[in-house]
Amino acid sequence: MKRKDKEIFISDMTDRLKRARATFLVDYQGLDVEAMNALRAELKKNQAELRVVKNRLLKLACKGTDTESIVEEFSGPCALTIAYDEVIAPAKVLVEREKKLDHLTIRVGQIAGKFIDFKEIKRLAELPGRDVLLAQALSAMQAVPASLVRVLNAVMVSFLNALKAIENQKKDKGD
Repeated sequence: MKRKDKEIFISDMTDRLKRARATFLVDYQGLDVEAMNALRAELKKNQAELRVVKNRLLKLACKGTDTESIVEEFSGPCALTIAYDEVIAPAKVLVEREKKLDHLTIRVGQIAGKFIDFKEIKRLAELPGRDVLLAQALSAMQAVPASLVRVLNAVMVSFLNALKAIENQKKDKGD
């Protein structure tokens, strides 16, 4: 690459890393092209991408981004998974693929600048997806007002039953 091309590449990569919610560093050496393309396609479905970049250029691109927290791990052939939208889904994809592929190894990652190791990435992959977590949160938020409405309704029903009982009692005395 010429110097001008490298500067453009670093600028583009820095923009990508600034937009990233998380990044994961993986070893890919030994993967065939077909497996690599399948992994890229699956990550792309989850708003993430897998980039193979020279470590020297990647270190320059990481300056001033959250990914700078894992820059010491950039050694040897490695690829960077960049998650833009959801963090859990790309982690799940990587963990599932690592189980199936002998030559794929997850090294480390970062979420919002916080360094995470393989064990934490594996735990992250065990969480339910974003949609499920949002549904659970919505359900919890909806439960409180629904319970309040039921309690208030029960008070009104009890009050109406008491009034009905008084009415029936007065009718019985009057007859």
